[in-house]
Amino acid sequence: MLILTRKIDQGIIIAGNIHVRVLGVERDRVKIGISAPREVTVLRDELVERDQRNNAKKEGANTNSADAASTAKKQEETAAKQEETPATGS
Repeated sequence: MLILTRKIDQGIIIAGNIHVRVLGVERDRVKIGISAPREVTVLRDELVERDQRNNAKKEGANTNSADAASTAKKQEETAAKQEETPATGS
């Protein structure tokens, strides 16, 4: 990780076409501006992390639903086999 110190109205350029500029500092917050080509996606860390957590939860829910469906199907098959097997009496 590259660590830089910048003052208000100073910035950096990344890859020749992405401009990051410090717009202001208030208490513990830094306001930055980012200019990048449309094909470059710029996202906040916390949004990416939230989406990853939500996707993991959805995958877990889908797995649980699939497991429940599989268990129900096995129970139905077992019940059908039991109905097909003739009962033996004494």
